[in-house]
Amino acid sequence: MNVTDSTSSGFIGKKHAGFPEQSAIDIKTRRNVTEPRSVKRFQFSNTLPHAARLTTGAVSCTLLLSLGGCGLFSSGKPQAPPQMPNPEAFYNNGIDALRSHRYALASAEFEGLQQNYPYSGYTANAQLMEGYAYYLQDKYPEAAQQLNRYIELHPTSPDSAYAFYLLALCFYEQIADVRRDQQLTVEALGRLQDVVVRFPQSSYARDAQLKIDLCRDHLAGKEMLIGRYYEQQHNYESSVNRFQSVVQDFQTTNHVPEALYRLVEVYMKLGLTDQARKSATVLAYNYPASKWYHYAYNILKRHKLLQDNIPLPGTPVNMATPAPAPDANQKAFANMASAPKVKAPPPPTFSASPAPVKHVTSDQLAPPETTTTEIR
Repeated sequence: MNVTDSTSSGFIGKKHAGFPEQSAIDIKTRRNVTEPRSVKRFQFSNTLPHAARLTTGAVSCTLLLSLGGCGLFSSGKPQAPPQMPNPEAFYNNGIDALRSHRYALASAEFEGLQQNYPYSGYTANAQLMEGYAYYLQDKYPEAAQQLNRYIELHPTSPDSAYAFYLLALCFYEQIADVRRDQQLTVEALGRLQDVVVRFPQSSYARDAQLKIDLCRDHLAGKEMLIGRYYEQQHNYESSVNRFQSVVQDFQTTNHVPEALYRLVEVYMKLGLTDQARKSATVLAYNYPASKWYHYAYNILKRHKLLQDNIPLPGTPVNMATPAPAPDANQKAFANMASAPKVKAPPPPTFSASPAPVKHVTSDQLAPPETTTTEIR
């Protein structure tokens, strides 16, 4: 490259642009100065000291050892995955958990059996036992769901009576005080009636009948509570409807004497003396020794409404068909919220394991009989 070409090509323009004039010799000198620097840097990067080389070797060995730990260089056999327990192991583990009062573990074992072996001979019992495990944990919605499923899938099972009874207890043990909503009481009453109607000869029918009477007594107590509130608010028409409902729909409960007395009291406030006298007469013939008849008798005596057919309090009245007296259990458990709740016993199959279902292969099946017809 000559000087004339370099000055004529690019440096004339720089000169006119205000840059100082430079010669080609200066440019070549600048290139000669900068080129060895890059060479020196390249040579410095390739000439590593001895300590650096040792460090690089150590890192390489570490990487090889780590790869060997990952299994790339291992010659051993791969580990086998954990085996799934068989249905009998699932069921026995659940039974053992129930006996040791580990109810959450028991429900998990029975659920695992149903999910992994839905067609096993242990599955039906596992469904029932899972519902019982939820019941012992006071998880009544989960227990009711599981028992409903068992009843739908196995309606003719020998344990269906127990399933209906345990399902009724799931609602019965949730009954609240009479000051709260009584929808669960109505549901429990219906479920208990199913036990009595479907299995009248079973051992669960008698206990179900007793609980039916207690549920009816509880519902009557709710009606009396509402009727007394209406009477305090001077809403006499609504209070009469509530008291009459107790007398007509809950005749065997121990709230009937008070309901008849309240009718006498409300009728006198409304000025309906004939209805008050009739209610007092019914109270006298059915419950002559009751304190409520004593109160009603005093009201009629105060207003001079006594007649010859109204006996004195405590005088027995001869009747062709006397009304049944309130049961002692009804008096003891008038408030079902405070009644002691005893857990139900386990199902009959709790102690015995069900026999597993034998699976028959296609080779063991007998070939179908073939019949030949003669063509004429």
